Amino acid sequence: MTDYREAAENSKAWPFEEARKLLKRYRGERGAPAPKPGGEPMLFETGYGPSGLPHIGTFNEVLRTTMVRHAYETLTGNPTRLIAFSDDMDGFRKVPTNVPNQDMLAEHLHKPLTQVPNPFETEHESFAAHNNAMLREFLDRFGFDYEFVSSTEKYQSGAFDETLKLVLARNQQILDIMLPTLGKERQATYSPVLPISPKTGHVLQVPVEVVDAEAGIVRFEDQGEMIEHNILSGGAKLQWKVDWAMRWTALGVDYEMYGKDLTESGIQSGKIAKVLGTRKPEGLIYEMFLDEKGEKISKSKGNGLSLDEWLRYGSENSLAFYIFREPKSAKQLHLGVIPRAVDEYFQFRASWHEQEPDKQLGNPVHHVHNGNVPKDTIPVTFGLLLNLVGVMGDADRDQIWGYLRQYAPDATAERYPDLDELIGNAMAYHKDFIAPTLHRRKPEGVEVAALERLDQELAGLAEHAAAEDIQTIIYTIGKEGGFDNLRDWFKSLYETLLGSSQGPRMGSFIALYGVQNTRALIADALSSE
Repeated sequence: MTDYREAAENSKAWPFEEARKLLKRYRGERGAPAPKPGGEPMLFETGYGPSGLPHIGTFNEVLRTTMVRHAYETLTGNPTRLIAFSDDMDGFRKVPTNVPNQDMLAEHLHKPLTQVPNPFETEHESFAAHNNAMLREFLDRFGFDYEFVSSTEKYQSGAFDETLKLVLARNQQILDIMLPTLGKERQATYSPVLPISPKTGHVLQVPVEVVDAEAGIVRFEDQGEMIEHNILSGGAKLQWKVDWAMRWTALGVDYEMYGKDLTESGIQSGKIAKVLGTRKPEGLIYEMFLDEKGEKISKSKGNGLSLDEWLRYGSENSLAFYIFREPKSAKQLHLGVIPRAVDEYFQFRASWHEQEPDKQLGNPVHHVHNGNVPKDTIPVTFGLLLNLVGVMGDADRDQIWGYLRQYAPDATAERYPDLDELIGNAMAYHKDFIAPTLHRRKPEGVEVAALERLDQELAGLAEHAAAEDIQTIIYTIGKEGGFDNLRDWFKSLYETLLGSSQGPRMGSFIALYGVQNTRALIADALSSE
């Protein structure tokens, strides 16, 4: 197995740049990089709000964090842990529109999510428990190595108590950080601590007076009555920016990335962490995904691409490949980006095995597969496969395999499992996304003579002529056929034969589809009214 440590020390791939931040976090003598004190694992964290179901953003954050974790392990050989933290002690602020039993849920607003009844017909005892189970199932589905941590369990078990006492002892310092960031109305009610009302069970947004920090006692008004209340062992939770800093402190988190929309929150939480005597974790601030219009993807708008949609039309590895690239740049995430992502994934996968170690570390597929990159390739591109499915219409999987075997005699599902998966993706993508837009137009002007000449040239070829020979014929016709430029000729082929303004390398397509089948397409185009 290749030893990548030396190459990793200088790699410009972003996971290694992130991992090198952790090398500097704990330093030995003379500033040399050192492991975490006591040999403790370097702790990576991702956060999850269980008021909604896991989505592509969840996958994105856990995947990218895992890539940094693996990069750190490559650099150092030191142990690591990844915790998936669920903020299930958070107050239930709003009933989601995509869940059942909404009237019932509305009766439990403001309670901790673990105290809100489960609206789904599952065995889980609360709304949060159901969604936490979905999170674990989601992460397990993709083979992530993680430890699930529940905010409620940590609060109620007393695991956070010592840090909560510290929050109370430094309450004013935290207020000094937070109040200038708030409007006047919010300042009047803001408190770092959100007590759980002993009367209603609600997470209260009320001013709180610290009575005894060491004992965890605070005083506040609850339904017109001033009461004293112990916030330890589940008696309260913290405002989320304070909670974030408390969690970093109590758990000893070393690395956590987050989206650009949380930049200011990260700054405030970092200041609070310093007040609590610790340091903000290292981390990457990543850019947000955009829809096809260039607008920020929003769950409430429903303008994004779901994880299940991507996996219906493309492979999991292609999604990981797409997510890996340029995390600090905003990228569009919609159905139209899938075919190219699939093809580029397989191109980079094929080239990885021929590269030197330093180049391998810069190849996205290295991080998709943590260095265990599959050696097998596929005989056709996804784009070509989409065009084949397009001209075959309602063909089933066996018929598509039949065409592929004409092009690549050894093509079977057993020999090419990735291709078998892609056939299903291509069939779904064509049916849902391409077929409704296809329109084969009638050839016009010089296009008619060019297609007639192409038909004549194809008639003189063997059924399984080489793609390069066919491409040469097409190129020659385009140069001699009276077109202003070759681009017009290729566009004509796409629009009259395939029904689209864009398409594949036609020599490869005809070699795959077959000479006689292509001649039939030409005949249909020339006879169209």
